[in-house]
Amino acid sequence: MQTSHITLPNMGCGTWAWGNRLLWGYDESMDKQLQAVFDLCVSNGVTLFDTGDSYGTGRLNGRSEKLLGRFFREYSGSNKENICIATKLAVYPWRLTRKSMVRACQCSAKRLGKNVDLVQMHWSTANYAPWQEWALLDGLADLYEQRLVKGVGLSNYGPKRLKKVYKKFADRGVPISTLQVQYSLLSTYPVTQLGVKDVCDELGIRLIAYSPLALGLLTGKYSEKDSLPRGIRGLLFRQLLPNIQPLLSCLREVARSRHKTMSQVAINWCICKGTIPIPGAKTVEQARENIGALGWYLDSNEIAELDKAAGSVDKTMVQNIFQTK
Repeated sequence: MQTSHITLPNMGCGTWAWGNRLLWGYDESMDKQLQAVFDLCVSNGVTLFDTGDSYGTGRLNGRSEKLLGRFFREYSGSNKENICIATKLAVYPWRLTRKSMVRACQCSAKRLGKNVDLVQMHWSTANYAPWQEWALLDGLADLYEQRLVKGVGLSNYGPKRLKKVYKKFADRGVPISTLQVQYSLLSTYPVTQLGVKDVCDELGIRLIAYSPLALGLLTGKYSEKDSLPRGIRGLLFRQLLPNIQPLLSCLREVARSRHKTMSQVAINWCICKGTIPIPGAKTVEQARENIGALGWYLDSNEIAELDKAAGSVDKTMVQNIFQTK
């Protein structure tokens, strides 16, 4: 079995996401607030920050990575030595060679002002352009071999594709540290149907759960009667909310008995399933609430109740179109 050379925060330390949600509605006046979020997280042992080179494009021009790098440099409290900054490299159609992935990571490092700790392939092209993928994967492995990163990971890969990449990397002596998939009480598909967690456990890969709050649906802050988000997100909420009330009721009851919030229970459920959940936070209040998901565990009966409620939902979150099998 391969062993990872990168040290990821353990469950007791907690984890965090720093991604595109951070930049929705972003303007520069938010910088101080975001620095406060970063500082609070790290001081509470939350030391894994996940972003991507496609987060903050256009006028924002890589803003997410730039902010993370600045916050890292300016932070002077405890746990700084444990901070792990992970970024995902987008598989743009103009990235066709292994050198293009190396250059992309070097650009991320320049924006961060430091080397990337964990570099990840943002998605697989297997569903639409499989010929493009292998050269880019070679570039990902090159980054590790050249010691430009401490570890490499994948995102939106299913078990079959993961095993192929694992073998290719193993032949070069390059360990795969992590795999990211969309996973929550409203998106159990990668684990329950694809079986990706079992494969990750077999291969020694840590499974990262992105969108553990299902875009906010599992926070309990939305109802059919309330004003919903605009655009596609609001349309999705209108389709799902009528069907997920039993799950939300179960989540609410567990939260009440635990003296926790629904968000905290939903995040803790992901932790209890052996994954690293990476919820986002734009405000100190959101950060404090998410930190409250750490340091305790749901019991087996609570997990079984939540599993049953999740399994009874007719309509679940739409899966990422790049998710492979």
